Amino acid sequence: MKLLVDHITHYQYDAPVGYALQQVRLTPKDRPGQQSVHGWTIEVEGAEKQLHYTDHHGNGVDLIAVGSGARELVVRCRGEVELHTWDGVIGAHRGAMPLWSFLQPTALTRAGRHVRSLTAALGRDFASDIEQAHALSALILDRLAYKVGVTDAETSAEQALGGEGGVCQDHTHIFIAAMRHLGHPARYVSGYLRMDDRTEQDATHAWAEAHFDHIGWVGFDISNGHSPDQRYIRVATGLDYRDAAPVRGMRYGAAQENLVVQLQVQQ
Repeated sequence: MKLLVDHITHYQYDAPVGYALQQVRLTPKDRPGQQSVHGWTIEVEGAEKQLHYTDHHGNGVDLIAVGSGARELVVRCRGEVELHTWDGVIGAHRGAMPLWSFLQPTALTRAGRHVRSLTAALGRDFASDIEQAHALSALILDRLAYKVGVTDAETSAEQALGGEGGVCQDHTHIFIAAMRHLGHPARYVSGYLRMDDRTEQDATHAWAEAHFDHIGWVGFDISNGHSPDQRYIRVATGLDYRDAAPVRGMRYGAAQENLVVQLQVQQ
């Protein structure tokens, strides 16, 4: 299956920006046998590309600088990704980060009282670790309804579980925290999902991957209740959202921003 992506991220500032530096992780990963990237471009308006590099998680990163006096920034990604037959199994671990590093908690994925209570409710009577992981995914969705506007990028797994709901980012952080608490390496994935009922979307998507002996990395889309398939494009991975955020950076000055995202994913 081939998917076409047209993704525009538009920042508008209410005052001239003193200076801003953004890390853009919006280049999909090439992985033989799973996905191949064709003709992918990233164009910017209101800023200049400083360099492109590969970070310690194997993510392609474009560093862009917003000059003094800018009132808007536009980042547009376009391209085609060919998805090969797979069932959510990524396989053997690769890259510079050692596997054990994906067991360490972060500020967003620390297992506190709420996460430990969740894993205790899960039980241990499962035929396999993967069966347990799927049961955990279902339990998270049952405990935390999908609800927009009650969390943000800095909401931790513990805070989300103690709240009124959350989005895919929150479901993913909770799953990662719980899997690490259970002794399995886990990581965050950001990317694109082709919806069955529409082309226009409000945002990129997020899901998790956990590592199992003799199988390797396996994906879990907690918000949709299944493992990723040919509709999913893997873009960036990391210990949590901060490592895999599509756009993340810093800005000097008192300007406030308004963000508008236009995204199309279609076959």
